[in-house]
Amino acid sequence: MLQQKHTYKFLLLLSFLLCSTLIFSQSNKQEELEARRQELRLEIQKINQLRLENKSKEKSQLSLIQDFNHKIRVLDNLIKVTNQQANLISRDINNNQKRISSLRSELKVLKADYAEMMVKSYKSKNQQSRIMFLLSADDFKQAYKRLQYMKQYTDHQKQQGETIKEKTAELQAINLDLIKQQETKRKLIAENKEVQKSLESERKQHEELMKSIKRNLSVYAAQIKQKQQEADRIDAEIDRIIKEAIAKSNKKAGNTNVATASNFALTAEEKVLAANFVANRGKLPWPVEKGYVTLGYGTQPHPIDKSLTIKSNGVRIATEKDAKVRAVFDGEVSSVLKMKNVNPIVMVRHGDYLTIYKNLSEVYVKEGDKVSTKQVIGEVFTNPSNGETILSFSISKGTATENPASWVFKM
Repeated sequence: MLQQKHTYKFLLLLSFLLCSTLIFSQSNKQEELEARRQELRLEIQKINQLRLENKSKEKSQLSLIQDFNHKIRVLDNLIKVTNQQANLISRDINNNQKRISSLRSELKVLKADYAEMMVKSYKSKNQQSRIMFLLSADDFKQAYKRLQYMKQYTDHQKQQGETIKEKTAELQAINLDLIKQQETKRKLIAENKEVQKSLESERKQHEELMKSIKRNLSVYAAQIKQKQQEADRIDAEIDRIIKEAIAKSNKKAGNTNVATASNFALTAEEKVLAANFVANRGKLPWPVEKGYVTLGYGTQPHPIDKSLTIKSNGVRIATEKDAKVRAVFDGEVSSVLKMKNVNPIVMVRHGDYLTIYKNLSEVYVKEGDKVSTKQVIGEVFTNPSNGETILSFSISKGTATENPASWVFKM
């Protein structure tokens, strides 16, 4: 019997721990989703703000398509995250409703038991009957046991009363929590309806724009190819300069195979810098204070003509007019590149890593300058014809490019 009692207690404790873990896990997930939802809302605000600033400018249709694609993607993500939140709250509501039902059943039993005890207690309140109960014992040992029983019965009565109070308070707290959850869910659903309307509007405008573009698709295809050729030319020049810098560092270090070296020969100080740079992977600040990514890293189909591809060695960030460019980490300016018909490019070296900032109008640093994290190194160029302010930003280890989204905080 005693073993069964211990087993029951163990199962009860295990059930409580599992329930607590589940609640904690759901709470953490809800916090993560809410943080992500706020990020997406903030990004939509940035997009709308930049659109408003450039409203008077006549954007190219290619740029408009990129804008629409990006905002549609963000709105889609916002709807998905909000739906996840609403579903999680629904599960919480169901769990709370089950807990309320269970507590009500427990309270019903507890109150019935307590009422029965109170009746018995009232009947036995007569002091004479208690004394007679003790005196009628066969011996002293039995009388002592009866006295202990009376004490335990009184203690149990008090404990039962306290348990009823605690369960009632718990029930009230869960009911309040349930009301809050239902209100939160209602707000999320209402917000999602507004986002759905916005998404439908964006998609409709996107479709109308695509119809007009497809009437002159060959013209746009030629423009896309020309832009990609220009991007490839700039990337090839950057690659050449990096290779030269690698060869120079290896020659200085006394390496014999300078021509085949693919990585920088690092000094002890540069090794520490590179290690610190790697340690901050995913935590680097954005190269501009405000902005959002309009084009991601890697080879991808063009949003207008799927048969054409865009090869992007970094990311393109739309930002505000006169936006300042910031170094994302401590380092040394390895090159300030100026090419014909190309806006200035700044390359900052962090040991064997480089961060590259393209499409600047002003440059505030020169080759050899030491820079610190978030130090302003220049200003982003604003296209006077369409009001676009786009920074192209990339990261590489030697000549091998890497995805900036893996390095920059919440990119």
